[in-house]
Amino acid sequence: MTNVVEPLLELKALFLEREGRIILDGLDLALQAGEIHALLGANGSGKSSLAYAVMGCEGYLPDSGEMLFQGRSIKALPLYQRARLGITLAWQEPARFEGVKIGDYVRTAGAETDVADCLRKVGLPPERYADRPADVRLSGGERKRVELAAVLAMRPRLAILDEPTAGIDMLSLQALTYVITTLKTAGSSVLLITHQAALAQHADTASQLCAGRILYRGHPDEVMARYRARQCPRCDGEHCRD
Repeated sequence: MTNVVEPLLELKALFLEREGRIILDGLDLALQAGEIHALLGANGSGKSSLAYAVMGCEGYLPDSGEMLFQGRSIKALPLYQRARLGITLAWQEPARFEGVKIGDYVRTAGAETDVADCLRKVGLPPERYADRPADVRLSGGERKRVELAAVLAMRPRLAILDEPTAGIDMLSLQALTYVITTLKTAGSSVLLITHQAALAQHADTASQLCAGRILYRGHPDEVMARYRARQCPRCDGEHCRD
């Protein structure tokens, strides 16, 4: 008899409407433990809204459907309880923490972690950055790398990376790909939300999202080809544009 492996995250028929607009439209998605899954979609397709719904952000509670994490419903759980279960979200626009040193910020994310090691892994020499304030003097790429170091420190079961390439330089992109593979090696699952097909090559599987619904799921190369060709029976390419 074949053993059925229960998904780490399972989303069933999620429906979310905000201000009269349908954001998620019967969305189904499942991620296995240790899987990197790329979610491809144009701006406005519902990618970030899905990330906020899974994380439990205010205003993004689905109107219907179910969200299971390790077989347990998390739909009614607030954000902090989902974080305790091992779910974390790296925001598209990293937060600024005035007056907080970078090393302390990373240490808060994972109290038992090696802060210096996490900073090195994202290309931030700890001798230069650990005692620097996490404030406006950092570039967008540096702030992104600080947040990625914090994600490593958390050792999450599920890391949701929302448009992680937004506003970053090549060095930060290299750090990002290293973090993704490091998380996978450590056994974490990664939901990689992007509209850049090139980043999906680091995923195990991929899906195409249009107007709040998953259209295709399969090998990243296949999904990327469909996305680039705007092969969308849902909107005939009208909404699948960057």
